[in-house]
Amino acid sequence: MCGIIGYVGARPAVPLLIEGLRRLEYRGYDSAGIATIEGNSLKVARRAGKLQALITALGESDICGQIGIGHSRWATHGEPIDRNAHPHLDCRKRIAVIHNGIIENYLSFKESLQAEGHRFSSQTDTEILAHLVERFYRGDLEEAVRLGLQGIKGAFAIAVIAADSPEEIIVAKTASPLVIGLGNGEIFFSSDVPALLPHTRQMIFLHDGEMARLRKDSLKITDLTGKEIERQPIHIDWDPLTAQKEGFKHFMRKEIHEQPQAVSATISGCSSWDNYHLHLKEFNLTEQQINEITNIYLIACGTSLHAGMVAKQLWEDFLPLRIGVEIGSEFRYGNSYIDEDTLVIAISQSGETADTLAGVQRAKEKKATVIAITNIVGSALERISDGIIRTFSGPEIGVAATKTFTTQLTALALLGLYLAQRRGSISPQEVRHQLTVLSQIPSLITQLLDREKEIVAIAEKFYHASDFLYLARGLLYPIALEGALKLKEISYIHAEGYPAGEMKHGPIALIDEKMPVVFLLSRHTAYDKVLANIQEVKARKGKVIIFAEREEDHQLNRLAEDIFLLPTSERVALPILHTVPLQLLAYHIAILRGTDVDQPRNLAKTVTVE
Repeated sequence: MCGIIGYVGARPAVPLLIEGLRRLEYRGYDSAGIATIEGNSLKVARRAGKLQALITALGESDICGQIGIGHSRWATHGEPIDRNAHPHLDCRKRIAVIHNGIIENYLSFKESLQAEGHRFSSQTDTEILAHLVERFYRGDLEEAVRLGLQGIKGAFAIAVIAADSPEEIIVAKTASPLVIGLGNGEIFFSSDVPALLPHTRQMIFLHDGEMARLRKDSLKITDLTGKEIERQPIHIDWDPLTAQKEGFKHFMRKEIHEQPQAVSATISGCSSWDNYHLHLKEFNLTEQQINEITNIYLIACGTSLHAGMVAKQLWEDFLPLRIGVEIGSEFRYGNSYIDEDTLVIAISQSGETADTLAGVQRAKEKKATVIAITNIVGSALERISDGIIRTFSGPEIGVAATKTFTTQLTALALLGLYLAQRRGSISPQEVRHQLTVLSQIPSLITQLLDREKEIVAIAEKFYHASDFLYLARGLLYPIALEGALKLKEISYIHAEGYPAGEMKHGPIALIDEKMPVVFLLSRHTAYDKVLANIQEVKARKGKVIIFAEREEDHQLNRLAEDIFLLPTSERVALPILHTVPLQLLAYHIAILRGTDVDQPRNLAKTVTVE
């Protein structure tokens, strides 16, 4: 969840580290710091708060050098204050460490190190790593890091520099992302690709249990036993400009408006079809494997979980299998029936979500087949899966997922059609028809985005509310959950999504003249039942906001304070078409309330720890 950045080369390191930390701000953080080596001296600056506090401190110092590491911290162990910020140092202040992740058994190491006389200055789990490297350092920094990591449990991506080894950085990772960027006479590393894009497109993704020695003119990768590993770089073709705002005030709004291109790119990027046959490019499962599937689990967390819930509803239309949706953090501990005929679909934008990865590991232990739906090339999820359905969103900087959600919905729709086609449970003509509908979605999203002012008008009426309810049924219920999640994430308004049929089982007690209630309505999904729920809310003086297709009943005008009419389409398109205006509603309410929509408080872009 933290951001890490590092550089070794011929250029001054500090500006590059600050630029990298700025590009990693979207991951969420509450303090930041850097360390560099100049000559044989280690220089460190770190501050709680936003990056500007660190920049101000650097302006009052003489820190320079051509090798350095930087870190933005999201507090886990220890409150967000200066002394808990990274980098952390050893007793002699000659070794500096930054760390993304959690060391689960740090207390036992801390006690043993204190017994040896080591002095700690922070409340963090990370600081033990600096002292463990100090324990083993005898002039070979690589070997000291390798020995220091023995027995460490948990998730980590670390980087280490030492004043007595002034030409190299040692990095290592397990269960937290780390990517190395290769330049001309210089090497970078980071926790995420966007921070490196201005400098290089040649990337190497470290795998779990690996470490690397970075020098300006060489790179050496080994496992944690010291065995050398050969790995070729991957060319990343993201345009660096897509990670900039391009005239939009916020990344989130920019990314909402990128959804027509992102959905279109996902359709063409992960699939192809000829005549009546759909093909998925990196699916990798054989016809026999597909036909032997007896049950399916979709596992994910947060927004990705809502995408999985939509997929279950869609797939049950044409895929006669047992289909379950599980929260990643619960799936790993549950007793769901899994065997070699189980297909697990793991959904994670980053491919690094800790709970989802843990669920996949459990599935693999049970001999299940795993398919990854992810946006990041070379991610941990991709590497441990049997096949991939890639979304083609490009980098998403805003913490609240927008275009990655709609591309996940697109990829899942394609996957469901593909499985049904291969198993013979859907006709070729119906597959072609569904693909035609999917191909129309980008233009329909554009129509919705062109009506953004209508959403602004709704936001202006209701942004003072302290609570919202989002109600829907069937296929649109997960979108109600997602709409509520977006609102609470970025505006800090308490919002809940419910199946409309559950309203009388509790939520109706909350409804009064101050409560905005958002209804998602469609002829495809229990229309008359939801209409009755609207009447019940109206009878209790609730403020009704309706999102419905254009062909819906004219009586809606008498029931709602506001109605936003969507383009008429078919079931496969409904979730995406309802999602886009809900994203805009959350965005504009948050703007009116003055919150930080790109970096909401307490949130991180990628949850890489449990």
